[in-house]
Amino acid sequence: MTQPQDQSQDQSQDQMREHDERGGAAGPGVDVDAELLAELGALASEAARAAGALVRDGRPRQVAVAATKSSAVDVVTAMDLASEALLRRLILERRPDDGILGEEEGLLAGSSGVTWVIDPIDGTVNYLYGLPAYAVSVAAVVGEPTPEAWTVVAACVHHVADGRTWTATLGGGAYEDGRRLQVNDAVPLSASLLGTGFGYLVERRRAQGRVVADLLPRVRDIRRMGSAAIDLCHVAAGNLDLYYERGLQPWDLAAASLVAREAGASVQGLRGRAASEAMTVAGPEPSVRELVALLEELGADEDHPIG
Repeated sequence: MTQPQDQSQDQSQDQMREHDERGGAAGPGVDVDAELLAELGALASEAARAAGALVRDGRPRQVAVAATKSSAVDVVTAMDLASEALLRRLILERRPDDGILGEEEGLLAGSSGVTWVIDPIDGTVNYLYGLPAYAVSVAAVVGEPTPEAWTVVAACVHHVADGRTWTATLGGGAYEDGRRLQVNDAVPLSASLLGTGFGYLVERRRAQGRVVADLLPRVRDIRRMGSAAIDLCHVAAGNLDLYYERGLQPWDLAAASLVAREAGASVQGLRGRAASEAMTVAGPEPSVRELVALLEELGADEDHPIG
């Protein structure tokens, strides 16, 4: 199911104006009309699927660690590097003036006002251990390429192991393999299934563990799947009621945040801030409001939480 082109274009322009009024930048000279949204959405999907095929078909029986990132348990594999190289090549072949921000190679500035935010394998540790929860994440944003300032306009999250693909364009809705998505209706926290994740640094993990211990008796249950992008898409699809996590990087958040928002989710941070590395909370707005208040009370965005 798709919306009429003029309706989708009007909605996307309204959302861009709303973002500008909140202080976000729309990007220099970028006219995000329906034609551009369709182009960016198609390229996001094509690139994510191509990188997914590379990741799936190229996985050896035993995956070797190529390097570490923030700590000895935060790994990068040779396939992360190969997947990102493929994504960059495919995008720049089609749109050579765009910028690209990737997890492994950082920011390549562009001149078009559009920046691609890519995660070549979200869930690298799952990939390393042969667990199926990992994805390729591709988003196009306008404005400064930071979660506090950008507007995400097109997105694709491709679940490599089973082929599910979540897509969204600004004002055009969110879809799982062509099926329109809608978040669950709001329910009390006590009846909510939450997703979350943990960082890699010891002090951060210790603090997050204390927050989980306080939350667990207050909710239906908590799931930790190991891929922020997949978790956010599960919120969009109604497989989770809520999601929260501290420490998400721009490439973790970009594509899946648009999928969640276009499915009706509120995606925000704590203390009136936008979703960012400090904290991301997603779900139906009344439930998010309740969870945000509790996370603020617990000091969940601090390394020494209350409790």
